[in-house]
Amino acid sequence: MKLVKRVLFLLLALAGLFLLYVLLSIGYATLTDLQPKERIALAVTNPSSETTISDSTLSFLIWNVGYGGLGAKSDFFFDKGGMLRSNGKMVRSPEAYVNEYLALQDKLIQSEKADFYLLQEVDLDSKRSYYINEMERFAAFLPEHERSFAVNYQVTHVPIPVFEPFNVMGKTHSGLATYSRYHAEEVTRLQMSGAFDWPTRIFQLDRCIGLHRYPAKNGKDVVVLNIHNSAYDKGGFLKKQQMEYFKKVVLEEYEKGNYVIAGGDWNQCPPKFPFDKFMPGDTKGFTQTNIAPDFLPSDWTWAFDADTPSNRKVPTKYIKGESFITLIDFYVVSPNVQVREVRGIDLDFQASDHQPVYLEVELL
Repeated sequence: MKLVKRVLFLLLALAGLFLLYVLLSIGYATLTDLQPKERIALAVTNPSSETTISDSTLSFLIWNVGYGGLGAKSDFFFDKGGMLRSNGKMVRSPEAYVNEYLALQDKLIQSEKADFYLLQEVDLDSKRSYYINEMERFAAFLPEHERSFAVNYQVTHVPIPVFEPFNVMGKTHSGLATYSRYHAEEVTRLQMSGAFDWPTRIFQLDRCIGLHRYPAKNGKDVVVLNIHNSAYDKGGFLKKQQMEYFKKVVLEEYEKGNYVIAGGDWNQCPPKFPFDKFMPGDTKGFTQTNIAPDFLPSDWTWAFDADTPSNRKVPTKYIKGESFITLIDFYVVSPNVQVREVRGIDLDFQASDHQPVYLEVELL
Protein backbone atom coordinates (compact mmCIF):
# COMPACT_ATOMS: atom_id res chain seq x y z
CA MET A 1 0.00 0.00 0.00
CA LYS A 2 2.84 2.39 0.87
CA LEU A 3 4.48 1.62 -2.47
CA VAL A 4 1.26 2.47 -4.33
CA LYS A 5 1.01 5.77 -2.47
CA ARG A 6 4.62 6.61 -3.26
CA VAL A 7 4.10 5.83 -6.94
CA LEU A 8 0.94 7.97 -7.02
CA PHE A 9 2.73 10.78 -5.23
CA LEU A 10 5.62 10.59 -7.68
CA LEU A 11 3.25 10.64 -10.67
CA LEU A 12 1.35 13.61 -9.25
CA ALA A 13 4.62 15.42 -8.55
CA LEU A 14 5.83 14.83 -12.10
CA ALA A 15 2.49 15.99 -13.50
CA GLY A 16 2.67 19.07 -11.29
CA LEU A 17 6.21 19.87 -12.44
CA PHE A 18 5.18 19.46 -16.07
CA LEU A 19 2.17 21.73 -15.59
CA LEU A 20 4.39 24.30 -13.88
CA TYR A 21 6.83 24.13 -16.79
CA VAL A 22 4.03 24.74 -19.30
CA LEU A 23 2.56 27.62 -17.29
CA LEU A 24 5.96 29.24 -16.78
CA SER A 25 6.75 28.89 -20.51
CA ILE A 26 3.46 30.53 -21.49
CA GLY A 27 3.80 33.23 -18.84
CA TYR A 28 7.36 34.13 -19.76
CA ALA A 29 6.59 34.14 -23.49
CA THR A 30 3.59 36.39 -22.87
CA LEU A 31 5.69 38.87 -20.89
CA THR A 32 8.47 38.91 -23.51
CA ASP A 33 6.23 38.67 -26.59
CA LEU A 34 7.45 40.71 -29.54
CA GLN A 35 4.85 43.42 -30.17
CA PRO A 36 6.27 45.62 -32.90
CA LYS A 37 4.76 48.91 -33.98
CA GLU A 38 3.21 49.06 -37.42
CA ARG A 39 6.20 50.92 -38.89
CA ILE A 40 9.79 50.53 -37.70
CA ALA A 41 12.78 52.13 -39.43
CA LEU A 42 15.48 49.51 -40.02
CA ALA A 43 19.22 49.92 -40.03
CA VAL A 44 21.33 49.32 -43.13
CA THR A 45 24.69 47.58 -42.89
CA ASN A 46 27.50 48.00 -45.41
CA PRO A 47 25.75 50.91 -47.20
CA SER A 48 26.19 50.97 -50.95
CA SER A 49 27.81 53.93 -52.67
CA GLU A 50 25.25 53.71 -55.51
CA THR A 51 22.64 56.14 -54.20
CA THR A 52 20.52 56.30 -57.36
CA ILE A 53 19.24 53.55 -59.62
CA SER A 54 20.51 54.59 -63.02
CA ASP A 55 19.85 51.32 -64.87
CA SER A 56 16.43 50.59 -66.34
CA THR A 57 17.02 46.82 -66.01
CA LEU A 58 17.09 45.23 -62.56
CA SER A 59 17.47 41.65 -61.38
CA PHE A 60 16.10 39.91 -58.30
CA LEU A 61 16.37 36.58 -56.53
CA ILE A 62 13.87 35.41 -53.93
CA TRP A 63 14.40 32.38 -51.70
CA ASN A 64 12.99 31.03 -48.49
CA VAL A 65 16.14 29.35 -47.19
CA GLY A 66 14.25 27.39 -44.53
CA TYR A 67 16.65 28.59 -41.80
CA GLY A 68 19.21 26.15 -43.16
CA GLY A 69 17.34 23.24 -41.66
CA LEU A 70 14.85 21.94 -44.22
CA GLY A 71 16.84 20.42 -47.06
CA ALA A 72 16.12 17.10 -48.74
CA LYS A 73 17.22 14.87 -45.85
CA SER A 74 14.92 16.58 -43.34
CA ASP A 75 11.31 16.29 -42.31
CA PHE A 76 9.50 18.55 -39.81
CA PHE A 77 7.20 17.53 -37.00
CA PHE A 78 4.85 20.51 -37.40
CA ASP A 79 3.99 19.80 -41.06
CA LYS A 80 0.82 17.70 -40.85
CA GLY A 81 1.78 17.17 -37.23
CA GLY A 82 0.98 19.00 -34.04
CA MET A 83 2.21 20.94 -31.06
CA LEU A 84 2.24 18.02 -28.63
CA ARG A 85 4.63 15.36 -29.93
CA SER A 86 7.23 15.05 -32.66
CA ASN A 87 6.16 11.47 -33.45
CA GLY A 88 9.67 10.59 -34.52
CA LYS A 89 10.01 13.52 -36.91
CA MET A 90 12.68 16.20 -36.67
CA VAL A 91 12.16 19.19 -34.43
CA ARG A 92 15.46 20.44 -35.78
CA SER A 93 17.83 18.87 -38.27
CA PRO A 94 21.19 17.47 -37.12
CA GLU A 95 23.97 20.05 -37.17
CA ALA A 96 25.74 18.21 -40.00
CA TYR A 97 22.63 18.58 -42.16
CA VAL A 98 22.39 22.31 -41.40
CA ASN A 99 26.01 22.81 -42.41
CA GLU A 100 25.42 20.83 -45.61
CA TYR A 101 22.30 22.82 -46.55
CA LEU A 102 23.97 26.16 -45.83
CA ALA A 103 26.95 25.20 -47.97
CA LEU A 104 24.57 24.52 -50.87
CA GLN A 105 22.87 27.86 -50.28
CA ASP A 106 26.23 29.63 -50.22
CA LYS A 107 27.05 28.09 -53.60
CA LEU A 108 23.78 29.23 -55.15
CA ILE A 109 24.10 32.79 -53.88
CA GLN A 110 27.63 32.97 -55.27
CA SER A 111 26.63 31.62 -58.69
CA GLU A 112 23.31 33.46 -59.28
CA LYS A 113 24.13 37.14 -59.61
CA ALA A 114 21.36 39.65 -58.90
CA ASP A 115 20.94 43.29 -57.94
CA PHE A 116 18.58 42.34 -55.11
CA TYR A 117 18.31 39.20 -52.96
CA LEU A 118 15.09 38.84 -50.97
CA LEU A 119 15.50 35.97 -48.50
CA GLN A 120 13.03 34.59 -45.98
CA GLU A 121 13.53 32.45 -42.84
CA VAL A 122 17.07 33.69 -42.28
CA ASP A 123 18.20 32.90 -38.73
CA LEU A 124 20.39 35.19 -36.67
CA ASP A 125 20.51 33.34 -33.36
CA SER A 126 18.31 30.24 -33.15
CA LYS A 127 18.65 26.84 -31.53
CA ARG A 128 17.21 25.14 -34.63
CA SER A 129 20.16 26.38 -36.74
CA TYR A 130 22.80 25.98 -34.04
CA TYR A 131 23.03 29.74 -33.42
CA ILE A 132 24.64 30.46 -36.81
CA ASN A 133 24.24 34.06 -37.97
CA GLU A 134 23.04 33.21 -41.46
CA MET A 135 22.59 36.83 -42.52
CA GLU A 136 26.26 37.58 -41.98
CA ARG A 137 27.24 34.27 -43.54
CA PHE A 138 25.43 35.12 -46.79
CA ALA A 139 26.76 38.70 -46.66
CA ALA A 140 30.31 37.35 -47.01
CA PHE A 141 29.40 36.30 -50.57
CA LEU A 142 27.76 39.64 -51.39
CA PRO A 143 30.42 42.19 -50.39
CA GLU A 144 29.07 44.89 -52.73
CA HIS A 145 25.50 44.62 -51.45
CA GLU A 146 24.13 46.53 -48.50
CA ARG A 147 21.87 44.55 -46.21
CA SER A 148 18.95 44.98 -43.84
CA PHE A 149 16.99 42.63 -41.60
CA ALA A 150 13.32 42.64 -40.57
CA VAL A 151 12.70 40.34 -37.62
CA ASN A 152 9.50 38.32 -37.76
CA TYR A 153 10.19 35.48 -35.32
CA GLN A 154 11.77 36.27 -31.98
CA VAL A 155 10.88 34.02 -29.06
CA THR A 156 13.20 33.23 -26.17
CA HIS A 157 11.83 29.71 -25.75
CA VAL A 158 9.39 27.90 -28.05
CA PRO A 159 8.19 24.97 -25.88
CA ILE A 160 6.90 22.72 -28.63
CA PRO A 161 6.47 19.80 -28.94
CA VAL A 162 4.89 20.27 -25.51
CA PHE A 163 5.27 16.69 -24.29
CA GLU A 164 8.96 16.60 -25.16
CA PRO A 165 10.48 19.37 -23.02
CA PHE A 166 14.04 18.18 -23.75
CA ASN A 167 13.42 18.21 -27.51
CA VAL A 168 11.82 21.59 -28.16
CA MET A 169 12.45 24.29 -30.75
CA GLY A 170 13.76 26.60 -28.05
CA LYS A 171 15.17 30.04 -28.85
CA THR A 172 14.35 31.54 -32.25
CA HIS A 173 15.53 34.79 -33.83
CA SER A 174 14.75 34.91 -37.51
CA GLY A 175 13.33 37.08 -40.26
CA LEU A 176 13.61 38.65 -43.72
CA ALA A 177 17.07 39.51 -45.05
CA THR A 178 17.41 41.85 -48.01
CA TYR A 179 20.63 42.51 -49.92
CA SER A 180 20.86 45.31 -52.47
CA ARG A 181 23.46 46.65 -54.87
CA TYR A 182 21.89 50.11 -54.41
CA HIS A 183 21.55 52.29 -51.34
CA ALA A 184 18.04 52.47 -49.91
CA GLU A 185 16.69 55.89 -49.04
CA GLU A 186 14.22 54.17 -46.71
CA VAL A 187 14.08 50.72 -45.12
CA THR A 188 10.96 50.05 -43.06
CA ARG A 189 9.48 47.04 -41.33
CA LEU A 190 5.71 47.04 -41.85
CA GLN A 191 3.73 44.91 -39.41
CA MET A 192 0.94 43.18 -41.31
CA SER A 193 -2.59 42.76 -39.98
CA GLY A 194 -3.82 39.57 -38.34
CA ALA A 195 -2.56 37.26 -35.60
CA PHE A 196 -3.30 33.86 -34.10
CA ASP A 197 -5.25 33.75 -30.86
CA TRP A 198 -3.39 33.69 -27.54
CA PRO A 199 -1.45 31.64 -26.49
CA THR A 200 -0.58 30.32 -29.99
CA ARG A 201 0.38 33.78 -31.23
CA ILE A 202 3.16 34.22 -28.65
CA PHE A 203 5.02 31.25 -30.15
CA GLN A 204 4.27 32.07 -33.79
CA LEU A 205 5.75 34.48 -36.32
CA ASP A 206 4.87 38.18 -36.41
CA ARG A 207 4.37 38.51 -40.15
CA CYS A 208 5.79 41.63 -41.74
CA ILE A 209 6.89 43.26 -44.97
CA GLY A 210 10.39 44.58 -45.54
CA LEU A 211 9.91 47.80 -47.56
CA HIS A 212 12.94 49.27 -49.34
CA ARG A 213 12.82 52.56 -51.24
CA TYR A 214 15.45 53.44 -53.86
CA PRO A 215 15.55 56.74 -55.79
CA ALA A 216 15.60 56.34 -59.58
CA LYS A 217 17.27 58.78 -61.96
CA ASN A 218 13.89 60.00 -63.30
CA GLY A 219 12.75 61.21 -59.88
CA LYS A 220 10.51 58.24 -59.12
CA ASP A 221 11.16 55.64 -56.43
CA VAL A 222 11.73 51.93 -56.92
CA VAL A 223 9.89 50.26 -54.03
CA VAL A 224 11.01 46.70 -53.31
CA LEU A 225 9.01 44.56 -50.89
CA ASN A 226 10.23 41.37 -49.20
CA ILE A 227 7.18 39.19 -48.41
CA HIS A 228 6.49 36.17 -46.19
CA ASN A 229 2.84 35.39 -45.43
CA SER A 230 1.41 33.04 -42.84
CA ALA A 231 1.60 29.27 -43.01
CA TYR A 232 -0.41 26.76 -40.95
CA ASP A 233 -3.28 29.22 -41.36
CA LYS A 234 -6.39 27.04 -41.52
CA GLY A 235 -8.91 28.63 -43.85
CA GLY A 236 -6.44 31.31 -44.88
CA PHE A 237 -7.99 33.93 -42.59
CA LEU A 238 -4.68 35.50 -41.57
CA LYS A 239 -3.43 35.61 -45.14
CA LYS A 240 -6.56 37.46 -46.20
CA GLN A 241 -5.89 40.18 -43.62
CA GLN A 242 -2.21 40.33 -44.54
CA MET A 243 -2.99 40.57 -48.24
CA GLU A 244 -5.43 43.43 -47.72
CA TYR A 245 -2.71 45.31 -45.86
CA PHE A 246 -0.23 44.51 -48.65
CA LYS A 247 -2.68 45.72 -51.31
CA LYS A 248 -3.11 49.07 -49.57
CA VAL A 249 0.66 49.58 -49.42
CA VAL A 250 1.41 48.74 -53.06
CA LEU A 251 -1.51 50.64 -54.56
CA GLU A 252 -0.59 53.75 -52.60
CA GLU A 253 3.00 53.53 -53.86
CA TYR A 254 1.94 53.05 -57.46
CA GLU A 255 -0.54 55.94 -57.26
CA LYS A 256 2.42 58.15 -56.32
CA GLY A 257 4.00 57.18 -59.64
CA ASN A 258 6.54 54.79 -58.16
CA TYR A 259 7.74 51.42 -59.44
CA VAL A 260 6.73 48.46 -57.25
CA ILE A 261 8.35 45.01 -57.19
CA ALA A 262 7.31 42.55 -54.48
CA GLY A 263 8.48 38.99 -54.04
CA GLY A 264 8.90 36.18 -51.57
CA ASP A 265 7.08 33.26 -49.99
CA TRP A 266 3.35 33.98 -50.19
CA ASN A 267 2.25 30.61 -48.76
CA GLN A 268 -0.42 30.57 -51.46
CA CYS A 269 -0.45 30.06 -55.20
CA PRO A 270 -0.63 32.79 -57.84
CA PRO A 271 -4.05 33.62 -59.28
CA LYS A 272 -5.59 30.72 -61.23
CA PHE A 273 -2.51 28.52 -60.82
CA PRO A 274 -3.53 24.87 -60.12
CA PHE A 275 -1.95 24.04 -56.76
CA ASP A 276 -1.53 20.40 -57.81
CA LYS A 277 -0.16 21.11 -61.29
CA PHE A 278 3.03 19.16 -60.70
CA MET A 279 1.21 16.19 -59.11
CA PRO A 280 -2.38 16.30 -60.42
CA GLY A 281 -4.75 14.36 -58.21
CA ASP A 282 -1.91 13.16 -55.97
CA THR A 283 -2.03 15.84 -53.28
CA LYS A 284 -1.08 13.67 -50.28
CA GLY A 285 -3.86 15.44 -48.38
CA PHE A 286 -2.37 18.91 -48.91
CA THR A 287 -4.15 21.89 -50.35
CA GLN A 288 -3.11 25.46 -51.13
CA THR A 289 -5.24 28.56 -51.58
CA ASN A 290 -4.88 30.97 -54.50
CA ILE A 291 -4.64 34.73 -54.58
CA ALA A 292 -7.91 35.98 -56.07
CA PRO A 293 -7.69 36.90 -59.78
CA ASP A 294 -9.15 40.35 -59.05
CA PHE A 295 -6.98 40.99 -55.99
CA LEU A 296 -5.05 43.69 -57.90
CA PRO A 297 -6.03 45.59 -61.06
CA SER A 298 -5.58 43.56 -64.23
CA ASP A 299 -2.58 45.60 -65.43
CA TRP A 300 -0.44 44.34 -62.54
CA THR A 301 1.72 41.31 -63.42
CA TRP A 302 2.17 38.15 -61.36
CA ALA A 303 5.56 36.78 -62.34
CA PHE A 304 6.36 33.09 -61.80
CA ASP A 305 7.85 30.10 -63.58
CA ALA A 306 4.88 27.80 -64.12
CA ASP A 307 7.15 24.89 -65.05
CA THR A 308 9.32 24.80 -61.92
CA PRO A 309 7.95 23.97 -58.46
CA SER A 310 9.09 26.27 -55.68
CA ASN A 311 7.96 24.41 -52.54
CA ARG A 312 7.80 20.88 -51.22
CA LYS A 313 5.92 19.78 -48.12
CA VAL A 314 7.98 18.29 -45.31
CA PRO A 315 6.03 15.62 -43.39
CA THR A 316 8.73 13.24 -44.65
CA LYS A 317 12.19 13.52 -46.13
CA TYR A 318 12.17 14.53 -49.78
CA ILE A 319 11.42 11.71 -52.19
CA LYS A 320 11.36 12.81 -55.82
CA GLY A 321 8.04 11.93 -57.43
CA GLU A 322 6.40 11.20 -54.07
CA SER A 323 6.77 14.32 -51.90
CA PHE A 324 4.05 16.84 -52.71
CA ILE A 325 5.36 19.89 -54.58
CA THR A 326 3.68 23.14 -55.57
CA LEU A 327 4.41 26.81 -56.36
CA ILE A 328 4.08 29.52 -53.70
CA ASP A 329 7.19 31.68 -54.29
CA PHE A 330 6.83 34.41 -56.91
CA TYR A 331 6.64 38.14 -57.65
CA VAL A 332 4.12 40.83 -58.49
CA VAL A 333 5.08 44.05 -60.29
CA SER A 334 3.25 47.30 -61.00
CA PRO A 335 2.08 48.27 -64.51
CA ASN A 336 5.11 50.53 -65.09
CA VAL A 337 7.45 47.53 -64.69
CA GLN A 338 7.91 45.04 -67.52
CA VAL A 339 8.92 41.45 -66.81
CA ARG A 340 11.79 40.39 -69.08
CA GLU A 341 12.57 37.02 -67.53
CA VAL A 342 11.35 34.89 -64.65
CA ARG A 343 13.05 31.59 -63.93
CA GLY A 344 12.69 29.04 -61.17
CA ILE A 345 16.01 27.48 -60.19
CA ASP A 346 15.60 23.74 -59.76
CA LEU A 347 17.87 22.46 -57.00
CA ASP A 348 15.76 19.33 -56.49
CA PHE A 349 14.98 20.67 -53.00
CA GLN A 350 18.40 19.63 -51.76
CA ALA A 351 19.16 22.91 -49.95
CA SER A 352 15.73 23.96 -48.65
CA ASP A 353 12.04 23.12 -48.81
CA HIS A 354 11.77 26.12 -51.16
CA GLN A 355 13.55 26.84 -54.43
CA PRO A 356 14.90 30.22 -55.55
CA VAL A 357 13.23 32.24 -58.29
CA TYR A 358 15.11 34.74 -60.46
CA LEU A 359 13.46 37.79 -62.01
CA GLU A 360 14.64 40.42 -64.47
CA VAL A 361 12.55 43.51 -65.09
CA GLU A 362 12.69 46.75 -67.05
CA LEU A 363 11.49 50.04 -65.58
CA LEU A 364 9.24 51.75 -68.13
